Amino acid sequence: MGVGAKVGIDEDQWAKCLQARGWLWNAAKTPLSSTLILAHGAGAPMDSDWMTCMAERLAARGINVLRFEFPYMAQRRLDGGKRPPNPQAKLLESWREVYSEVRRHVTGPLAIGGKSMGGRMASLVADELGVDRLVCLGYPFYAVGKPEKPRVAHLAELHTPTLIVQGERDALGNREAVHAYALAPSIEVFWLISGDHDLKPLKASGFTHEQHLDAAADKIASWLKQSRCRSDL
Repeated sequence: MGVGAKVGIDEDQWAKCLQARGWLWNAAKTPLSSTLILAHGAGAPMDSDWMTCMAERLAARGINVLRFEFPYMAQRRLDGGKRPPNPQAKLLESWREVYSEVRRHVTGPLAIGGKSMGGRMASLVADELGVDRLVCLGYPFYAVGKPEKPRVAHLAELHTPTLIVQGERDALGNREAVHAYALAPSIEVFWLISGDHDLKPLKASGFTHEQHLDAAADKIASWLKQSRCRSDL
């Protein structure tokens, strides 16, 4: 089945859009699927092993996944230079542009989210855009070593249904520190035992990285499908 058949869009138009913008699309293996726009973190591109593994896992579980790159990362790909992330205003502008274009093509529930910085930027525009759901993987609650300076003020008032998948020992948001923050009732935090910022557990935990990635994908897919069910009522 083609790139657009499962989301109720014109396949040729969608294929041209993907090619023109350099986006990556993992089509779900089942019909009537929800779609997740998944943004990369600060240091790794949209086609990193981590991003690719997560996109493939979600597609196998019935979720369409669209990946894109922020301007600084797209420029890195062109010139090979090491560039820092764009200013926040530019990152948020990119989110607005990508969401608007995808929403124009894709039918059905549309969620946004991302890994680390990508998820944080998504959380800053989720209510504004009126997205169906928000998914954050390894949310950067604070800079490394600075839990006393959290970046969570907007999370206390977030209205969009939100799922945060977090490793218990994440250096940017461990379980003990996060429990002390005031998060909106719309937010659910799904903890992975002994997981780090990439959800990788310590060997002593008895879990493997693959198991944690599978557990994350299982949780995200089942949670996003709830919005699909509600939209069909």
